[in-house]
Amino acid sequence: MTKEDIMKILPHRPPILLVDRVIEKGDNYIIAEKDVSEDEPVFKGHFPDYPIYPGVYIIEGLAQTAGILLLTGKEIPLFLGIDNARFKAEVRPNCVLKYEIKVKEKKGNIVFVTGKASVEDKIVAKAQLMLGMKG
Repeated sequence: MTKEDIMKILPHRPPILLVDRVIEKGDNYIIAEKDVSEDEPVFKGHFPDYPIYPGVYIIEGLAQTAGILLLTGKEIPLFLGIDNARFKAEVRPNCVLKYEIKVKEKKGNIVFVTGKASVEDKIVAKAQLMLGMKG
């Protein structure tokens, strides 16, 4: 799935669209990627002399990846909660950030997922997310 396909599902647009492509998608899981380039606008302020991709962007990228899995393109995704978020390593410019999401539980319009982000097979972040759909 390309960025153009993703924009048909998610309402997000650059510079806050944080998923570039979907690598694999099943009924209850998805794997997607983000190319983290040195030209990302966030690096102008976080931090100019030692750029680090913000943890909040990593979590948002995980949530957007979950949205791609769960949405049909007509709902508005709602990010309802984060539990057990942990950051294991820095994400620096010029890498590929891989997002992996697995659905754990669904309760009506609320979905609980686990997510992990990695760079070159090294986990950089993990979290449990709660999402909702407004449609």
